[in-house]
Amino acid sequence: MLKEIGVRTNKRLEMVNITREVQAFLDAAKAKAGTVVIFVPHTTAGVTINENADPDVVHDILSFTAELVPERAEFTHAEGNSDAHIKSSMFSPSLTLIVEKGRPMLGTWQGIYFAEFDGPRSRKVWLKYVPDVPA
Repeated sequence: MLKEIGVRTNKRLEMVNITREVQAFLDAAKAKAGTVVIFVPHTTAGVTINENADPDVVHDILSFTAELVPERAEFTHAEGNSDAHIKSSMFSPSLTLIVEKGRPMLGTWQGIYFAEFDGPRSRKVWLKYVPDVPA
């Protein structure tokens, strides 16, 4: 089963928790055991897993990323968003998660985040559930 979900970002740098949307997709797919692939088809955004209990973690990730790759550095890319391309490369365009009993196997404090580096924008995330093949 394949589904596209929309993510609307409101800031240039933003991390949006999409864990609920992934779970809703698995519920609709009547997922039991298998894998779910989460793919971001954009070159200036990504996806990651990190702590979802303390919002300071997201703040720290975005702040450090902005310091590490400043927006106004001397890049040659004509669109002026080279920093966003570099930041997205530091993350990943996709995740593959184990699914058991219809739920993604995440640690206690983990959440799935869409990472925006060139917003605000309307974005897409593709979700693909692959059930286990019976042995």
